[in-house]
Amino acid sequence: MKKEMEKQPQRVIPVFATEAEEAQWWYRNRKLHGKQLLAAVKNGEARVLTKDKLQARIAASKKTPAPVVALRIPEADLALARKQAERKGLPYQTYIKSLLHETLSAREKRKVGW
Repeated sequence: MKKEMEKQPQRVIPVFATEAEEAQWWYRNRKLHGKQLLAAVKNGEARVLTKDKLQARIAASKKTPAPVVALRIPEADLALARKQAERKGLPYQTYIKSLLHETLSAREKRKVGW
């Protein structure tokens, strides 16, 4: 008989002004998050991403290439994006795409502007 999963409370992660501030928050809360992770593993809420599953996801993402879009970005914003991407060790276009995705996802969750 399957053990019924106890749903963990939704973790609220605040918005941070800097990466250093975020790192400090994660460090201060590491024990709580560690306990939540162990509980999620025990009750089946967390699952292991196997090499096969990861390769399948990568293959699926390569099947349909993303459309090419040209945007006019102010020079100062582009310079800032390049600087931040370099600090993170990412190509600047990848970094801009990740920022766009994160922002759109967050706004969709909050339904901002509706």
